[in-house]
This record gives sequence, C-alpha cells and structure tokens, in this order.
Amino acid sequence: MSEKNKMHTGDLYDPHDDEILEWQLGCLDRLYEFNQTRPTELDKREALLKEMFAEIGEGCYIEPPLHTNFGGAHCHFGKNIYANFNLTLVDDTHIYVGDNTMFAPNVVVASAGHPLDPTLRADGLQYNSPVHIGSNCWIGAGVLIMPGVTIGDNVVIGAGSVVTKDIPSNVLAYGSPCRVQREIGEHDKEYYFKDRKISPELKEKYKL
Repeated sequence: MSEKNKMHTGDLYDPHDDEILEWQLGCLDRLYEFNQTRPTELDKREALLKEMFAEIGEGCYIEPPLHTNFGGAHCHFGKNIYANFNLTLVDDTHIYVGDNTMFAPNVVVASAGHPLDPTLRADGLQYNSPVHIGSNCWIGAGVLIMPGVTIGDNVVIGAGSVVTKDIPSNVLAYGSPCRVQREIGEHDKEYYFKDRKISPELKEKYKL
C-alpha cells in the first residue's frame, strides 16, 4: 500500500513521501490564491472553494485567512456553513461538517496525530482519524477538535474548549477537556443569552 493510501486507513505512514508532498503543494497553491482574494471577490472565492474542497454545498462562506494542510481536499461541507477568521482544518484525512454549522474565529479541527513514542515521532511518522461535525452546530471561538471525534447535531461547543471525545446531539458542552453541561431544550426557547428573553414576535415566527 502506498503512503498516500495510508492517509485514510489509520495506519502510521510517512507524510514526507514524495507523492504526498507533490500533491500537497498543488493544494496549498490554490489555498494561497483563495487567501489573497479581495473582500469583493465573492464569486471567485466560491469558485475556488468548489475546486479546493472534496465537497462543499451552496451558501457556504469562509472568511480568509483559511488554514488547511491539503487545501480542503479532504473536507466535506454541507450547505450554509459559516466560518469566521482563522479556521484551521488539519485535513490529512476526511473532515465532515453538516448543514448550517457555524465556526467562530480561531477554531482548529485536527484529523492528524503522531505516536507518543519519541523514536517513531522523531522519524516524522503520522496517523490520521476522521472528524465528524453534525448539522446546526455552533463551534465557539478558539475551540480545538481532536482526531477521531464525532460531534452530533444541534450542539454548541463553548469557547476555548478542547474536544477529545464524542459529543452527543442537542447539548451544550464546554471545558478542557470538553464535557456535556446540559441538554438544549425548553429554557433555550425562552432565553437567548443569560436573562435576555426571546421576543414574542420571534417565538411566533420560529414556532418556539
């Protein structure tokens, strides 16, 4: 099996393999072009993302600078995804994100890891494990999501959290390491922030 194929098996492999590096440089050239676009060049940004990403749905907006290991080549985004400044996608293997999910500034989603043994690590060996993020999630500022993690639908991850284990759907979770704090439910149909109530007009509009 080639080193490039091992990127998606979970096996240890050499990321400095010539085939991988040649392909990666081409991906990073397109990423560089995306990050140099002007704020008014929205159509160009959209076209580049469709070229760069494995999959990307309609209505997605990613604010440059975007940082990725492979220019999004292993990223599968649904529709209407919003990402603020400095989203980092360590996309050495696949990263999946569902519809209507939002990323605050400085989020890191990492699919790559290195062995704990220093001898193996000194030789540059690496392994990858895919990350899954559901639909309608809000990932807070500075969140770190580790390899192999699955986050369910309708999840809010609080700012600064380090997500090392799976998070179920419909919960608020935060901390380092990130832990479920409570379910999202009836309280959140009444209050949107601390003691600030959702107006009757909005409750009627959104059938809360």
